[in-house]
Amino acid sequence: MKVGRRKFLGAGSAALVGLSLKSDRPIAGSFVNDSFQIGHMLRDRASFPPAKRVERFPVVIVGGGIAELRAAWRLRKRSFADFVLLEMNPQAGGNARWGENEITAYPWAAHYVPVPGPKAEYVRELFADLGVLRDGQWEERYLCFAPQERLFLYGRWQDGIEPAVGLTQKNRDQFQRLEDLFAKFRASGEFTIPLELGRTSKFQDLDRLSFSDWLQQQGCDSRLVNWYMNYACRDDYGALAKDTSAWAGIHYFSSRESEEKGPLTWPEGNGWITRRLLERVGENVRTNEMVHRIVETKRGFSVFSGDTEFQSEFLIFAAPAFLAPYLIERFPRLHDFVYSPWLTANLTLERLPDSRGAEPTWDTVFLDSPTLGYVDATHQSLRSYIDRTVWTFY
Repeated sequence: MKVGRRKFLGAGSAALVGLSLKSDRPIAGSFVNDSFQIGHMLRDRASFPPAKRVERFPVVIVGGGIAELRAAWRLRKRSFADFVLLEMNPQAGGNARWGENEITAYPWAAHYVPVPGPKAEYVRELFADLGVLRDGQWEERYLCFAPQERLFLYGRWQDGIEPAVGLTQKNRDQFQRLEDLFAKFRASGEFTIPLELGRTSKFQDLDRLSFSDWLQQQGCDSRLVNWYMNYACRDDYGALAKDTSAWAGIHYFSSRESEEKGPLTWPEGNGWITRRLLERVGENVRTNEMVHRIVETKRGFSVFSGDTEFQSEFLIFAAPAFLAPYLIERFPRLHDFVYSPWLTANLTLERLPDSRGAEPTWDTVFLDSPTLGYVDATHQSLRSYIDRTVWTFY
């Protein structure tokens, strides 16, 4: 059954308000970062007031996510500070925003970074500047503590997310077949991060094939194998294997270092990176500035936000791609484009539930669940005793 956005949000609000425990107080909750109202103004081509004033900067950055904040960091690191970054929300960070309460900070979406390999020079440069990488060594406190992951299946917990309990020989053979194939793809260098060092025309046909069809071609018909492949695609792309290209599905497994000991994570997830970047570029950031029009001019660009026209020689636009036709004048419409937003919920636990004999982990997943599971914000804590925590459900 297809449920409209309005009905879904209404039902979600009712669930949050009405949820309660037996003989306990109601669970309070609300939606946050729900800026869809102003987004709909762009979608509906609403009229905006004419600009009343002009500000001039050599560079204007549109958007305040990690990509834009990192661009700002790069400019300031090169001793260039004459720019402005415009973010429509009250808080910068995009899907690397965070929240916090009296217990801990917690992520609102992205919560880790795979350990970047030696070829990811720019990411490693950033982490060196942030103190995460020192003299070629990763700071241990930023590497995910053990135990990292667990999966609930057949009424019990297992270590790791890839199913390993109750496997038939057929299951084992198919998992091993895929592991060998992903290793060959990794060794080819075609799936290296950053992509410009790897992707060529060698495997371009994989973009014309769905990941599920490719798996079928490899003889992978195991239910557990296909569950795990679907989980990976949902985790990274917000789509099932049948709606993900074979290239993207293979990239998930073949782009990471085979011996990585990460991932890198923090209580607030990638919000920790946002915090550190804002410490360095915050004076250039203006929040609550919704850009509603961008026009190319003879001298550069005019960027309109509220009642201000920002004139610039150069523009950095790294906001979500689907926004470009609504903002940039004469930008072509996108076709066959599907956007998969995050939907997360942070739950504050007054006490830790019974773990059924398994030690709590950073990431918890349930076989065949419509959710992606949850991460524990206090997993990186050095405290010897933790009785309250925050779980982030995806």
